[in-house]
Amino acid sequence: MNVNPFKEKGIKIEKTYESWKKLAARPYNPETTSPFTKVRIILMNGTEFEASWFSHNFSRHCNNNDLRRELALIRRREQQQQKKLSALKPIEESVLQHTMSYEQLAVELTAILAQHVKDKNVRKALDFALLEDFDHVFRFANLLEMDEGIKAENLLGGYTEIMPGRPTIAEHRYPMDEIKNFINSQSADLFTKLTVNIITAAEQQTMNFYMNQANFYKNEMGRKLFSEIAMIEEQHVSQYGSLIDPNCTWLEGLLMHEYVECYLYYSCYMDESDEYVKDIWYNFYLEECGHLQQVAKLLEKYEGKTWLDVFPCGGDFPELLKFGENKEYVRKVLKQSGCYTADLEDYAKITDMPDDAPYFKYNNLVNKPISEVASHMVIEKHIKKYGEDYRDEDSQNPIPDLRDRTIDNVDFGRTVC
Repeated sequence: MNVNPFKEKGIKIEKTYESWKKLAARPYNPETTSPFTKVRIILMNGTEFEASWFSHNFSRHCNNNDLRRELALIRRREQQQQKKLSALKPIEESVLQHTMSYEQLAVELTAILAQHVKDKNVRKALDFALLEDFDHVFRFANLLEMDEGIKAENLLGGYTEIMPGRPTIAEHRYPMDEIKNFINSQSADLFTKLTVNIITAAEQQTMNFYMNQANFYKNEMGRKLFSEIAMIEEQHVSQYGSLIDPNCTWLEGLLMHEYVECYLYYSCYMDESDEYVKDIWYNFYLEECGHLQQVAKLLEKYEGKTWLDVFPCGGDFPELLKFGENKEYVRKVLKQSGCYTADLEDYAKITDMPDDAPYFKYNNLVNKPISEVASHMVIEKHIKKYGEDYRDEDSQNPIPDLRDRTIDNVDFGRTVC
């Protein structure tokens, strides 16, 4: 059966505001809750933040107070939804444990989208950043065992392998190389448009979480690691954000944001195993249908367009987002493009880059000296303490240079292939 949020009986905004008591949702049990329930909560938290932040920026670039009041009306409930989702995280789950779910989301979401999106340019961007988030899982997992004595494999449920990807030290690139060609929203298929919006919001949530948590971490090693990886997440947000069509009007963009929320909440509802959380997904889906339909009215009122002008396909949901294991896909991408770097709008093997490429100058600047790069230090420190790095791999790494567990390779993907 086709599902179309424009045709649902959405809940009117004024009927959705909740008391503080209702916003204080019951936290999940970190010991028994599915890893994918946790990543869905993080995904939707980030999606709500993006919706609210886009609305704020729209309001700051709008000179019509009647329209700004409409934005404020919707935005207030978006903020309440975000607070309710944040309350689902239990107090006893540490920042670092929660971080493992953030990186699991980054890996699995990126892999899922990359395997389904039709646009080759978007897929290349997804595959490229996938290997970097995959490496972040490895770095944080080593810190987790050292600082808390916890094996990350128990948190990830065995769905995501833990081993080096493109080494984080190789990921630091010249800022101009993050900007890619944007999609054409008039000709792009609906799933492609959803993909660039979804992944931008998800990576932005990770960037924000890391840059705000870094200075609260309990030791210098962790503070430095969070700060370093937060910079890579900023690069990812720059890359993914550049894929979004900048030619859309503010109201068209707002309509797309609301549609993305509808699509994701319904996907979460259909994929969820926790009945308590499942009810939240469905209720928020109906609320977002109300938001979407209200924005459609604003689009017609202020721009003389119908929602069909933005969704000429008719608005039915494409294939829903469903979380699952993607180990073989990640391995395939790692083997094929582990030693690639960004080169303006494209990507290239590091060994094919000219010696005077901005990448080398920037990478050498921020990584000087190498011995003090946090993502390298955390592995070296783990090896010194335990005799080898921490991994959870089904078989050896597809990259021979990354198989030695007694040394952290700082050259692969940075100077050699």
